[in-house]
Amino acid sequence: MANLKITLACADYARVMPLATGAVKPEGIDLTMALGDSGSWPKRANALSLAARSPDVDGGEWSCAQHLYAVDRGDRMNVGLPIFPLRNFTARDIYVRKGGPIRSAADLKGARVGSYSYTASGSIWYRHLLRHLGAPPESFTWWIGNIDAPWSAPFDQKLPDGVFNAPADHSLSTMLIEGELDAILSPPRPERYHPTNGPIARLFPEFRPVEEGYFAATRCFPPQHLIVVRRALFEANPWIAKSLTDAFAAAEAMFVASIRGFPYATPWLEEELEKTIAAMGTDFHPVGYDACAHEIDAFAAEAHRMGFTAKRLTSADYFADYLAA
Repeated sequence: MANLKITLACADYARVMPLATGAVKPEGIDLTMALGDSGSWPKRANALSLAARSPDVDGGEWSCAQHLYAVDRGDRMNVGLPIFPLRNFTARDIYVRKGGPIRSAADLKGARVGSYSYTASGSIWYRHLLRHLGAPPESFTWWIGNIDAPWSAPFDQKLPDGVFNAPADHSLSTMLIEGELDAILSPPRPERYHPTNGPIARLFPEFRPVEEGYFAATRCFPPQHLIVVRRALFEANPWIAKSLTDAFAAAEAMFVASIRGFPYATPWLEEELEKTIAAMGTDFHPVGYDACAHEIDAFAAEAHRMGFTAKRLTSADYFADYLAA
């Protein structure tokens, strides 16, 4: 019997390259990885939209938050798999005005905070971190807009009370520098950020201890994107859920073995790997339901707390189809 042909859209992360090159092959599947361009936030946003909706592919990399909202409203177009091509910590993404009044997380209580999106995956994880640090996000006034023109996030729902769109002629970075905001939350570094010379600084210049402390307390390495497949394909071939998950896990293992065996991509990658393994263990970018259930439970609980979902969903709800396969 011929293998099933599947095409998945995804950014060109190094950890998925074993699948793209064919070094790892999912059992029973001829997999094509339609890879996006690295380094471009607008192009990656387009790639995510392609993965979620385009008839030209069978699924791919999609927003963890958007999948949560689809599950909440009963949209069954896509089936989520416990595969997370993108995870990242978020303390590094909190920016303030250099020399301004915000010097600690405690100073953010009641602050005016700008964000690229109110409801995106990263925005949910920011709240989870800030709550952990003692800065309840309910106390903020939020401003949503461009970090640096021209990019803006396309997924926001109607903004509730206390949440405002930034003026059309202002980026959030400009508002921060001019004192109209106290902080901004941004995955891409703002253009006017510089660790020593810029007007925009990180709230936590030494962000690693903050993120390690967050992981130690929560065991969450925040999943931002997951892999989805079209429901019709899944229902006709439910076995693909395990095959793809196993293949992505094998690709991750191959990627980690490569960087541990040849830790020369950056001058001190050897030291970095040793520190990461000491803090998080050898499986620091896990694939699979058992390894991620507590993270998705925390993610869904935070989204519900902020009113983004009608129901308090669980990881079992989030991956119901996968678990039933």
